[in-house]
Amino acid sequence: MESPFGMDCTTTAARVYLSPPDVGAAERDALASAFDSGWIAPLGPQVDAFEEALAARVQRRCGAATNSGTAALHLGLRLLGVGPGDAVWLSTLTFVASVSPVRWLGAEPVFLDSEARTWNLDPELLEQALAEAAARGRLPKVLIVVDIYGQCADWPRITAACERYGVAILEDAAEALGARVGGRPAGSFGALSAVSFNGNKIITCSGGGMLVGDDPELIERARWLASQAREPAPHYQHEQLGYNYRLSNLLAGVGLAQLGRLDALIAARRANYAHYAEALGALPGLQFMPEPEGFASTRWLSVLLVDPDRFGVDREALRVALAAENIEARPVWKPMHLQPVFAGCRMIGAGVTDDLFARGLCLPSGSTLRAEDRERVIAVFRELHRRARPQVAMAAAAAGGLR
Repeated sequence: MESPFGMDCTTTAARVYLSPPDVGAAERDALASAFDSGWIAPLGPQVDAFEEALAARVQRRCGAATNSGTAALHLGLRLLGVGPGDAVWLSTLTFVASVSPVRWLGAEPVFLDSEARTWNLDPELLEQALAEAAARGRLPKVLIVVDIYGQCADWPRITAACERYGVAILEDAAEALGARVGGRPAGSFGALSAVSFNGNKIITCSGGGMLVGDDPELIERARWLASQAREPAPHYQHEQLGYNYRLSNLLAGVGLAQLGRLDALIAARRANYAHYAEALGALPGLQFMPEPEGFASTRWLSVLLVDPDRFGVDREALRVALAAENIEARPVWKPMHLQPVFAGCRMIGAGVTDDLFARGLCLPSGSTLRAEDRERVIAVFRELHRRARPQVAMAAAAAGGLR
């Protein structure tokens, strides 16, 4: 049997995953310690310590640990007063979890295009849209800004625009823990910020998330809502609807161990990106996600754009070829304004995110990625290009461009 580009795909080579967890002895010991402490129920000292340590890492005063990043976003929106009939503006280039809580609260999502410079929400477009909305008296209740693929948005401009019009910001830093812009870390922007510890994130608790902020009363209310909004009574008294959103004490122990390794995990992912960029940079038609001056990306995922006219095949042909070699790669997030579940929602701006989705491919990027598996990825690119553009590939190789 042959792969779509003529290579033998009967290989028994191990699966190369996009972004698997990186856990080991430190996490095992932390889990055992939490277990041995007797705090098996949802709350305990590991949860308290994890909240304190994570909040400090992102330069916030406090945090409420949750069982998912989605739960943290849901709580954040509710605490910022979002309800039926409100408009919530947000980045269209994101995962559905950024948007679903908007609908759960009865509000209407309005999507904004990205800028090519960072792939995040376009600040110039936002400034124009806010000015027009203010003139009509229809400003959004909240703006959700997603830090995509380990890179912060242009927070100085976005924050200034929202302050000008009194629009609250909820930062979705689920993909960007450890990233920085202008010396400030992802998770430190907006009235509240949400992070994720899902299994594919840069650190993981198996699952989990956290809502962080600088208002202790607001964060304490998040903890209360996440604990079924139980009133302080000897019996079970409930006067408002809450949620079962708290993080397990056992998993918080794992999170603490992971947080202690964050810098090393970031370094490993950045090394993966650097190797891909060096090895594939000479191939025509490939453009890696930019990192503007003043930004420090974690490279949670190494992502590139494919120009089929120059490279020889399109992004989907590359993805299929990688899959045939037992290598996981995925398209860039399909923008939310193109998702059937949000059909009919307003979209501000157009073009950039559509192009990113059409041409973008995420490569295996985990901190456990072996050098030999990176080379397997690179070999697929080179072989596919060689077969599609043999004369160009031979000239580049002769010039020393393909190492």
